[in-house]
Amino acid sequence: MKSFKFSLIVLGSTGLLFLGACSNSNQAANTENNPATSTSNNESPSTLASPAAKTNNEHGASKGGQVVETGKYHLEFVPEKEANGTHLDLYLQTGDRHEAVPNAKVTAQVQQPDGTQKTIPFSYDATGKHYAAFFPGNAAGQYQVKVTASIGNQKVDGRFSFNK
Repeated sequence: MKSFKFSLIVLGSTGLLFLGACSNSNQAANTENNPATSTSNNESPSTLASPAAKTNNEHGASKGGQVVETGKYHLEFVPEKEANGTHLDLYLQTGDRHEAVPNAKVTAQVQQPDGTQKTIPFSYDATGKHYAAFFPGNAAGQYQVKVTASIGNQKVDGRFSFNK
């Protein structure tokens, strides 16, 4: 009788360990499909890029900004504080080799800390192979940025943020 009880305890413990191992592997698999790191044309654009900058990845060196991979496009947002505002750089690239996309129409919808919004148009800088804009203002707080790039008949969205 004691060996029967002991066997049940061992079997139950083994089953619990197995279930615990299975639940951890499911969580790891779900982080790969996490929409918080990228969006595509058919996903909700309400995702936010991680504020942690990527320095190197499988696609090459980063410019030190926030990165969103969406479909075949790579968007990297780099805000730089200046005395009377913030200089905004957007690297819009495509393909495995991350080639610049020079023919897009890029705008940013910036939500300021007080909740007001401004639309900022970007222009292409051919020497730097990126899009640039200047956002005036020095209010302290977090700024939410939704970048929309129109490339031919495609629209690519990326969500970013920066603090002042």
